[in-house]
Amino acid sequence: MKYKLAEGCSNNQAEQLAFAKPLEKIQDLNHLQGNHRSVAVHTDSRITLDALANPRNHQSLVEKIREEIRLENDNWTIHFTWVKAHNDKHGKELADQLAKEAAGSNVAETAYNKIPKSAVARELKEAGEIEWQSEWDVSTKGEITRSFFPIIKDPLSKSLHMGINLSTIITGHGTLRSYYHRFKIRDDPNCV
Repeated sequence: MKYKLAEGCSNNQAEQLAFAKPLEKIQDLNHLQGNHRSVAVHTDSRITLDALANPRNHQSLVEKIREEIRLENDNWTIHFTWVKAHNDKHGKELADQLAKEAAGSNVAETAYNKIPKSAVARELKEAGEIEWQSEWDVSTKGEITRSFFPIIKDPLSKSLHMGINLSTIITGHGTLRSYYHRFKIRDDPNCV
């Protein structure tokens, strides 16, 4: 089975979809004889196992998996086991290969398209920074600050502890001789 997620979906959603889709197929196996039927699901996704175990997690795919797990009421027992990633097990390597093929395929049908809030927030933040940068580039104000930070992302990615001295230097406002000179309070703009 190969399934593709919409652009912008997360790796965790891919791992969760890899849980949900095979569990859906179990219903097709109800014709098997016997009172007790068993399925083993092997995964390297601890995050998905933890999400399933967390009753406060109500993400869409997690809820879908829980719904499929309720098959246990139909005499199914479902065992989940964690396996170490990149352990050269044939099934694991095959699953990774199929996942890469589906992700790179332009023909595969999109099986899931709910983009996580974190991806939307990241896109909005990036769009805001681009708009801010374009306004910053054409602004006639803040020349001194712009000389220190011509690119908006730079100070946002640094942990600057803004105190009075740093603020004074970066903005050009405060107890500087050059600032007082602009307002004709000092005769000389140069600092000692």
